Amino acid sequence: MSWDVYGHDHAIRLLKEHTNPEKLSHAYLFTGPQGIGKRTLALEFIKALNCTRLDAPGVPCGKCTPCQQISRMAYADLSVVAPTEGHKDIRIEQVRELLRTINLAPFQSQYRAALFLDFQKITTGASNALLKTLEEPPPKSVLILTADAAESLLPTIVSRCEVVRLRPLPVDKAETYLVVQKRLAPVDAKLLAHVTSGRLGAAMRLYEDPQALKLRAQLLDDIADLLLASRRARFAYVDTQMKRGRSGRDNMFEMISLWLTFWRDVGICVSGAEMPLVNIDKEALIRSTAGKVKLSQVLKIMASLEEGLKSLDVYVNSRLLSENLVLLWPRL
Repeated sequence: MSWDVYGHDHAIRLLKEHTNPEKLSHAYLFTGPQGIGKRTLALEFIKALNCTRLDAPGVPCGKCTPCQQISRMAYADLSVVAPTEGHKDIRIEQVRELLRTINLAPFQSQYRAALFLDFQKITTGASNALLKTLEEPPPKSVLILTADAAESLLPTIVSRCEVVRLRPLPVDKAETYLVVQKRLAPVDAKLLAHVTSGRLGAAMRLYEDPQALKLRAQLLDDIADLLLASRRARFAYVDTQMKRGRSGRDNMFEMISLWLTFWRDVGICVSGAEMPLVNIDKEALIRSTAGKVKLSQVLKIMASLEEGLKSLDVYVNSRLLSENLVLLWPRL
């Protein structure tokens, strides 16, 4: 059996080699955008280190008790650290709790593993608390950090890790995988491959959540109305979206992220760049908008949206932020 990972052959080859105790590093950093497969790759690596019935060197069987438990992240020698419900950060208390266990000898396996999910969300204090363990790791332990980019972390953390960078698949290859391996209808596979820019994990999560797909389509359709709307109507729209379902901040993050993909597509059309669109199901709206705006306008809007997403992370007023962003759009 091979690793249950597709599209990251270079990373798999490296990590298979590192299952050799002489090459194993004490800490790894997997980087790449959300939904690209960082967690899946990390769990496969941990399986390869602890599988009791390897199919081949560095190839876990996927069937033994350790493999099954690691897949469920319910393994005695695996600690998973991520932001908890009600908190946006990995806190120092979580790191201190991990340090109490990572220094113990493995209970039922060769290695005790710690997996940090979304490590870019760790607080500075928690990050510093982990530094000593990264410098002087306990024997028979492996730490794996997953993050969106190495540049978002403290250099002192990155320098102590073996960095494995993951990149999305080309859209056409992602589309083929979704059709052949996941048995998706070609029309669904094409849309999901484009919408997620080749991130297979994100594509499958979206496919399994029809309501999310429906909401995405509605929010994109709303853009056509917003481009015609008055200032008052735009304020009213933001107010409605603030009250939708989850917390207002989550709603705004979701909506601004989607706005950014739309204006990126408009920018591609305005500039004539030979790049695939993300929102291929809304191509008519995208090209219609592109015919009425200048590239300088689009770039200004995209810059404001990117800055807006960063601002949401520092708890600015999400309603005011969204209102200001949508007011920058031209009224067509």
